[in-house]
Amino acid sequence: MATTQNEMKKVKMLLFGLVLFSATTFVGCKKEGCTDPDSINYNPDAKEDDASCQYEGKEVFWYNQATADALIADGATALTYYVDGQVVGSSAASVYWTGAPDCGQSGSVTVTKALGNVKNKSYTYSIKDQTGFEYWSGVSNYTANTCTAKQLTL
Repeated sequence: MATTQNEMKKVKMLLFGLVLFSATTFVGCKKEGCTDPDSINYNPDAKEDDASCQYEGKEVFWYNQATADALIADGATALTYYVDGQVVGSSAASVYWTGAPDCGQSGSVTVTKALGNVKNKSYTYSIKDQTGFEYWSGVSNYTANTCTAKQLTL
C-alpha cells in the first residue's frame, strides 16, 4: 500500500502541531519568578525561583513619658531621626507612647528600608535634638517582612 503525497502532508502537519502543543505546554509549566512569600515581589504563580526576590524591613522608634520628660527637662524640643545619614522623620520631644506603636501608625516615626536580595541587613541610626545634640545612635537590624520596635530610653 503506497502512501500518497497528500497523506504525508497530513502526517507532517499533525506531527508539527503535536510538537508545537507539547513545547508550549511544557514551557508554560516552568514559569519563573520569586517564590518566597516574605519578599515584596512574591509571585504565587511562579513554579521556579529565578533569584529575583527583593525584601524590605521596617522599624518604628518610640519612647515613653519618662523619656519625654527627661528630654524636655534637658531643653530638647524637637528630634530628627536619621538612618544611614539620611533624615527619615522628626517629632516633638514631648510626643511619647505608652507602648510600642505599630509600624506606620499615625504620629510614629517608622522607617522602611529596602534590603535588596537579602533577608537581613543592618543600618546605623542617630537621633538628634534641634541643636544637633545626639541623644541616641547605634545599629539597627532590619529583617524581611517584619516590623521591629526600638524603644529609646535615657
